[in-house]
Amino acid sequence: MSVIEWFDNHCHLPADVEAAREAVVVANDAGVTKMIDVGTDLGRSREAIVRAASFDCVWATVGLHPHDASSGLDGIAELVGEDDVVAIGECGLDYHYDHSPRDVQRQVFAEQVRLAHQHELPLVIHSRSAWDDTFDVLRVESMPRKTVFHCFTGGPKEAEFALELGAHLSFSGIVTFKSASDLRAAAEICPLERLMVETDSPYLTPEPHRGQPNRPALVTLVGRKIAEVKATTVSDVAHVTTANAVAFYSV
Repeated sequence: MSVIEWFDNHCHLPADVEAAREAVVVANDAGVTKMIDVGTDLGRSREAIVRAASFDCVWATVGLHPHDASSGLDGIAELVGEDDVVAIGECGLDYHYDHSPRDVQRQVFAEQVRLAHQHELPLVIHSRSAWDDTFDVLRVESMPRKTVFHCFTGGPKEAEFALELGAHLSFSGIVTFKSASDLRAAAEICPLERLMVETDSPYLTPEPHRGQPNRPALVTLVGRKIAEVKATTVSDVAHVTTANAVAFYSV
């Protein structure tokens, strides 16, 4: 009987080294053998690089979250060439909270799309309540060949558009929520070969653990729900989504 292995393609490991180590060990014990630790600003991108250097099964991204777009990209580009950096992001648009002005969000998002093109790296997108403008920026700047909509929260319409552009969709613990029927419909139409799974830990803990801090080990629950939605086996979802992430991030 083959061992089921999972790839959490989007998490935020604890800043504390020992807490991060514990999270990685627990994840490995649960069959999560690879993780992408995602940067959201200059400081957190640097921290992700340090953590990635500490664990053979962890890689880092560098980027500026739309919430922090007002702080500017100074320093982010200089981190791109560091060891274990495998993608640009997370970046994009968030009109739900509007923590940064929308015009600034669009400008900084476009700059990071260009950065991904310049370095031929995958792009990790955060889009919330901003689908039209997100797609507009990608049309203007040309979407990088490897692009993933992390923590995809759209319905079938948004999924179809993203897939037509050539993007991957990554599903988080939200897919397990009772209220997320539109999201499950999007997962149902997404070809398994274009699908990845994530925790976005410590956020968005899947059922039945809502109310607790999320952790990479729980990506298995996301995968199980995807298997249910797509009427396939858990092992098939684990195998294909892991292979997708390995190819996407070239790890």
